[in-house]
Amino acid sequence: MTLPSLGAALGYAVLAGFSARMGRHAIHAIMLAVWLLHGLTLVTMLGFEPIRFGFATLLSVTAWLVLTIYCLETRLYPQLSTRWTLAGLGAPAVLLALVFPGSIHPSLPSGWMPLHWILGMASYGMVGVAVAHAWMMQHTEQHIRRGTPLSNALPLLALERLTFRFVAAAFVLLTLTLLAGGYFSVLLPTSGWAWTHKTLFTVLSWAVLGVLLLGRQWRGWRGRLAVRMLYASAGLLLLGYVGSRFVLEVVLQR
Repeated sequence: MTLPSLGAALGYAVLAGFSARMGRHAIHAIMLAVWLLHGLTLVTMLGFEPIRFGFATLLSVTAWLVLTIYCLETRLYPQLSTRWTLAGLGAPAVLLALVFPGSIHPSLPSGWMPLHWILGMASYGMVGVAVAHAWMMQHTEQHIRRGTPLSNALPLLALERLTFRFVAAAFVLLTLTLLAGGYFSVLLPTSGWAWTHKTLFTVLSWAVLGVLLLGRQWRGWRGRLAVRMLYASAGLLLLGYVGSRFVLEVVLQR
């Protein structure tokens, strides 16, 4: 696991520091190599028993999913230019998972239990993608307000549409995650739903996303209000699993 992790982190660092000086083909080649190395790292951690999982692993999965969506999007929208930001976040996520691999999970009580985990990780990834697009939208809007529009940038309205599509996808995935958690609480009371602060923060994050989508539909919410609500939802989601596991693994060392 060490070599693929270090290779992925190095690739992220190269993208973060030198992508502005490289051609498009070189950037795409490095991004593909980073994507493969990062994915191999995650397969090593999650694809074989014993499975290790913790707050850093989830952050690493989130970064990989965001990179996956970004790689696909750049084929349709070459104007997207946040690779250095995503790369700057990806390298620490990979290294954190190397330093804090998480706790070993015992054999699963049900073959369907991974579904809940997969939905949860996909929810984090989609919220991360939505936040990245909201940042791009905010960055583009600031330049427009200053009278210095970015050259060859994706139009603001197109960024806004993309952002809300990802918000809607994140809401659907988070809904399915909560439903799966409720189902497993009935099927497996010791492994499923529990009204812990992790669950509370997740429900609050889901509610904020739902209110944002309703406000967008009925009131036409956009701009700073929409971005701040999305950031708030992402923050609540992070305080859920990532926050609780960070306290247990790093602060309390359990």
